[in-house]
Amino acid sequence: MLKQLPTRPPGITARELTQQLNDSGFPVSKRQIERDLDQLSQSFAIICNDKGKPYGWYWMEGVSVDIPAVSAAEALSLTMVEKVLKPLLPATVLQSIAPRLQQAKLKLEKLQRTGLGNWQDKVAFVPATMHQEVPAIAADALHAVQVALLQSRCLEVQYTPVAATPKTKSYVLHPLALVQRGVISYLVARVEPYQDVLLFAMHRLSSAQVLEAKPAHAPEGFTLAQYLQRGALQFSDGNSFALEAKINDDLAMHLRETPLSEDQTIIAEEQWHTLTATVMDSWQLRWWILSQGEQIEIIAPTTLRDEIKQRLQQALQHYQSGSSRD
Repeated sequence: MLKQLPTRPPGITARELTQQLNDSGFPVSKRQIERDLDQLSQSFAIICNDKGKPYGWYWMEGVSVDIPAVSAAEALSLTMVEKVLKPLLPATVLQSIAPRLQQAKLKLEKLQRTGLGNWQDKVAFVPATMHQEVPAIAADALHAVQVALLQSRCLEVQYTPVAATPKTKSYVLHPLALVQRGVISYLVARVEPYQDVLLFAMHRLSSAQVLEAKPAHAPEGFTLAQYLQRGALQFSDGNSFALEAKINDDLAMHLRETPLSEDQTIIAEEQWHTLTATVMDSWQLRWWILSQGEQIEIIAPTTLRDEIKQRLQQALQHYQSGSSRD
């Protein structure tokens, strides 16, 4: 019966389903079909189009008959996953799993009397970073990127790089991977005819077209795991160094629970704690240090200490000049 349901409204009526199943050798009544459809809608992403009679039934957009029923435990897990993903992923990405998430919500609604249905109201996800809105991604561009990655085909894109005076440029890309970093989705790709692997923010793609006749080729030896290990998404050149810093009690307690590296050490002293750790030299590291404010003082390397000192002095000048204007 599920295989007979269309994938768009107005759907197929219970009477039509009854006739088709009887013709296929399944002797059922219209009343039995209506009862079964109502029961199946609790486990599968099927919808009743009740805007006009006779009512029609169809699959929610993006769902096939192959989708399995969802258990109570799976439904709870999916609703929690949605809470985690919703602030991170663009709406166009979430649409691909929306039918499954809706299926989970419907399952939990049916379980309200058991107590399990209320469990989702007793757990929550709170991000550790500052809230940021997810930038919009062009749905057609995202679809083209996904198809090109799946089929290993090149893309012709219109892309607006970050610049003082942004100007859209046209590129032929060899797509390699999609990576989510915080609220930003990045396409990892190389630009024809170069071999360098670059990052392209998906929300800056205004359009993308799959080049069916042009296969995509990765640089020799490229793997996504190694690319990320080298610090690409931390905006790093992949080099590491030994960090030494003085930290206060609060930061020491936090870093003992969530170390910066496997070789991290924290030695308590009279007023401070001495922190040592091997860290990647990256833009992300600098953001983290600056975000700690008065809780940390960099000792080594001296180049990093001087850089942080200069940036803090510049920040102080802004506040002092702002105070004088007031």
